[in-house]
Amino acid sequence: MKPLKITVATFFLSLAFSLPSHAGSTDTPDEPMSMQKGMGMKGPKSKEELERHLRMNQEQMLKMHDLSNRILSETDPKKKEQLKNEQLELMKTHHEQMMTKRMEKKQRHQKTMEKPAPKSTP
Repeated sequence: MKPLKITVATFFLSLAFSLPSHAGSTDTPDEPMSMQKGMGMKGPKSKEELERHLRMNQEQMLKMHDLSNRILSETDPKKKEQLKNEQLELMKTHHEQMMTKRMEKKQRHQKTMEKPAPKSTP
């Protein structure tokens, strides 16, 4: 019975000592970061820019789905291969555009992270 009391007392004492150390600190920031203000990202887009961006994405998706459906329904192997190649080119173009945007964001982020060189005094 005595070891149980010692264990329970030790648990409550360690709990009591650990609570005040965390009372003043919070793990969450005061203001949560919005989705548009991540690393190297621009601020929120205007409604027109957002609409244009979403329309472009929609157009890309519709083209991909259309080609996929045409590939699946095609019975002629040569025509099917031609459609696959067309879809592959569309995928390559899209990938290239996304990588270009990604590199631009990365460069913008690096510019914001660069600090001016410290001035040396003679």
